[in-house]
Amino acid sequence: MAEPTHVMLFITFSDQAEATAAFGEAKELPGAHQAAVLTRSAEGLLDTPESWVKGAGGPTVATGLVGGLLGLFGGPIGVLLGWTAGTFIGGAAELKRFHEGAEGLLVYSKDLAEGSALLIVELREHDPAAADQLAARHGGRLLRRPAEEVEAEVRAAERAVEHATDGDSES
Repeated sequence: MAEPTHVMLFITFSDQAEATAAFGEAKELPGAHQAAVLTRSAEGLLDTPESWVKGAGGPTVATGLVGGLLGLFGGPIGVLLGWTAGTFIGGAAELKRFHEGAEGLLVYSKDLAEGSALLIVELREHDPAAADQLAARHGGRLLRRPAEEVEAEVRAAERAVEHATDGDSES
């Protein structure tokens, strides 16, 4: 069996309802890790009506439980404080991941036409046929890119914004 390829799928739809329907199926693609739908209204406003990350909430719950168990040594108050601290730490880690994902969505939303939608899916793909069929079934145009390239573009955009912001603050 071939090694899975880490890819990002960008599926553009002229019909936002089709993007939402495809989103439901994209979560079931073999190897899917996360997905989001971006829409741009006729007024040009960007929205993310659907998003999903496999295992979201897991780190927050796990660190909360570990903190609570460690807090057993301090009695009932220790459990409460340990659970609270663990949940806070896990939540902060997930928030950081969410923030990084949102930055990526913004980079790829710039070319989204008014009244259209974009489904973005990150997955480890064994066979491209399932994603190809999903896009065709919902009338979407599919662009498949290596995840490493996409991540490099997002990081470059972040650096450009930081550089521009640093230049503004020096003025």
